[in-house]
Amino acid sequence: METHGIAPVSATTPVERPVRVIAVIPGDGTGSSMIFARRQVESLCRAGIEMGVFYLGSRTSPIRLLREWRRLRTVIEEYRPHVLHAHYGTVTALLCALATTLPLVITFRGADLNFDPDASAFRFVLGYLLSQLSVLRSSRVICVTSRLRERLWQGKRTALVLPTGVNMNLFQPQPKELCRDLIGWDRNERIVLFNAGKEPRTKGLDLVLAAVKIARRRIGPVRLVVTRSDVPPDQMPLYLNAADCLLLASCQEGSPNIIKEALACNLPIVSVDVGDVPERLRGVHPSKIVARDPYEIACALAEIVSLGQRSNGREIVQDCSETKIAATVADVYRSIAAITDNYRAVSAREASDTQCSITQF
Repeated sequence: METHGIAPVSATTPVERPVRVIAVIPGDGTGSSMIFARRQVESLCRAGIEMGVFYLGSRTSPIRLLREWRRLRTVIEEYRPHVLHAHYGTVTALLCALATTLPLVITFRGADLNFDPDASAFRFVLGYLLSQLSVLRSSRVICVTSRLRERLWQGKRTALVLPTGVNMNLFQPQPKELCRDLIGWDRNERIVLFNAGKEPRTKGLDLVLAAVKIARRRIGPVRLVVTRSDVPPDQMPLYLNAADCLLLASCQEGSPNIIKEALACNLPIVSVDVGDVPERLRGVHPSKIVARDPYEIACALAEIVSLGQRSNGREIVQDCSETKIAATVADVYRSIAAITDNYRAVSAREASDTQCSITQF
């Protein structure tokens, strides 16, 4: 086991046995891969939960999955967690369900329950079925949007709707000109930021290109900056503060963190009606929800970019701060642990003073 510490655990922390959780996250834990789940783990650690992270290296190879299943069982036996938390549905959740009889929390994030146009029909149906089956073994289900909750076959009434939080210290307003100088952008350009990630088709890149072309005919030069997971996660605040507008045109989403991060930076947003974006943009101005039509997107872009104003997003997104979301998830863990083990929960004041470490497997 390799420990990547925020800081070592304080020997004076007044806890007999803190709640111990293993977060199972698909990917290798590097770059932008599942960065929102990794940040949630860090925020839960700061909230007084003893966290271990198991990175699931493969979700497609049967042989590798068998090895990962065995490795996870070994880690569970050695780490002795109160709770296992699968940070995705499909294979990730089912592997967790089959690895232990311990309480299981599952967070559904979007493509694990929504149709993914970048996936084959067989892959989508299989993943969807695995997600639904894993719910039968879960102790608690978290859906990042109410739309996802409605897609559950079982447990709709008890599933908790909770978006992933945003780090309000990392994502905060900064001077646009300074950020542009640091990136190397022209101070006088009109810049629209679009995150295509690794799935440009699902993210609606073709629609975005058509809309920006129309917007240029209306107001003149507009530069479209497309990021494709090539921007280091900690550099995203610079890009959000340097842009004039964020554009989102995805076919499907859960609770896109780029929206909450842009709000935290007071960056205006133009988005289609997808995921929980309408809820996040309620009361935010200037920002717009538009139809999946290039002309409507272009009109909204032209209007907002021409204004040259920042939004009031930061005051609206406060309820999605990492600290508040972590407190709710920590309560879920503690309520489960209280049934299965005797422990003394860390109070809010004690947790804020507690230094913690994250164990990576």
